[in-house]
Amino acid sequence: MTGNKVNLLGLDRNELEAFFASLGEKRFRAEQVMKWIYHEGVTDIDAMTNLSKSLREQLCSMAEIRPPDVVLDQGSQDGSRKWLIRLDNGNCVETVFIPDEGRGTLCVSSQIGCPLDCSFCATAQQGFNRNLNVAEIIGQVWQAHWLLGGGRNGDRLLTNVVLMGMGEPLLNFNNVVRATNLMQDDLAFGLSKRRVTLSTAGVVPALYRLREVSDVSLAVSLHAPNDELRNELVPLNRKYPIAQMLEACRHYIAGKLQRSITWEYVMLDGVNDSVAHALALVKLLKGIPSKVNLIPFNPFPNATYRRSSPATIDRFRNVLLAGGMTTITRKTRGDDINAACGQLAGQVQNRRRRGPRAVQSMEQVR
Repeated sequence: MTGNKVNLLGLDRNELEAFFASLGEKRFRAEQVMKWIYHEGVTDIDAMTNLSKSLREQLCSMAEIRPPDVVLDQGSQDGSRKWLIRLDNGNCVETVFIPDEGRGTLCVSSQIGCPLDCSFCATAQQGFNRNLNVAEIIGQVWQAHWLLGGGRNGDRLLTNVVLMGMGEPLLNFNNVVRATNLMQDDLAFGLSKRRVTLSTAGVVPALYRLREVSDVSLAVSLHAPNDELRNELVPLNRKYPIAQMLEACRHYIAGKLQRSITWEYVMLDGVNDSVAHALALVKLLKGIPSKVNLIPFNPFPNATYRRSSPATIDRFRNVLLAGGMTTITRKTRGDDINAACGQLAGQVQNRRRRGPRAVQSMEQVR
């Protein structure tokens, strides 16, 4: 919001309808404006010619359509693309586009930094500043969509969105849900629930709450088959241990036909990549509709871990496959522009006091 102006990019369809109703206008004005914003890429209210001049003047005085600024646009040799997005308080987040065999996936950030302190993640080393608002989350999708051509030639490059960028999405619950609703709205980006994926480290109360208000696909940052190891890699596990998290995940997909959980498992040399770990993972996930994504560790400055060797990753994958687990090894993409999984750093003014394995209070998600 600039001054007292409302950023219409931050309103979903229901909120925009209510906004126009508050002005004494018909609710269909929301549909008109959304089509201008998302289907035409228009941010100039004066250019919305199917609105009356008087309404445009009124809107210009009290509202704006302002996506966050792109301050850096980097392309990778493998076709990936990373944008540095500057927000109102001077901090920056990173957003990454990854094209792959007929699909284009956008990795979106939900917080400035991250409070979870996962030891293998570059974002965690930046500290935490604040949650992104709806306009800042959906604005990343808006910018990427139009910078990629906006599907003007009938070739829509952006087909999937994953909230796997900076931050823990479920610690920004309300804004993330509203933004994902916009991603799926036919008047906005029209993505199916299977093409919008929320990635979480396992904030258990929010997982139960998410089931009640959303049906997006779910990915969980697991990275270990037991609590002792996961406590070290993902400190959130100390608050919500694996058994609690798994039960919440079962609840999330219960009764949903052909739905599964994607488990993200970063491969760390000598840490979590043994045959014993693989066998334990098969046992742990037995009975849960699952897909396991094995992620080769992507180094960052001062990282204390190394990537598992290709042979080790193949051996681990083969154990999972033999155990009946659907398993893929994620391709390493965007290494040359620091855009690979776990490398996003942005520019974060850390506002919290960091202690050993500090975890921000999560009462806000209850």
